[in-house]
Amino acid sequence: MLSVASAWEIQIKSQLGKLRLTKPLPDIIRHQQEQNRLQILPVTLPIVLILDNLPLYHRDPFDRLLIAQANADQLTLVSNDNQFAPYPVSLFWE
Repeated sequence: MLSVASAWEIQIKSQLGKLRLTKPLPDIIRHQQEQNRLQILPVTLPIVLILDNLPLYHRDPFDRLLIAQANADQLTLVSNDNQFAPYPVSLFWE
């Protein structure tokens, strides 16, 4: 699954020159949807409202949204960001 929040952050970083993509983001996402059955996880109002109860251990709005989505939908978040550690979220990184 790919959160709309992640796609949004990738797009912003690409536009700012902080991330270089080999292809346009819509093409990358479409290819992953076709080849790997990637599903897009929308950002919904109930997820946004969960943020009110999420402690401010981490101030990055995209990361906080991902934590809320992972918890609400009982998903494992793929990240090596050590600022996620204080949150009760399932993490995966090798």
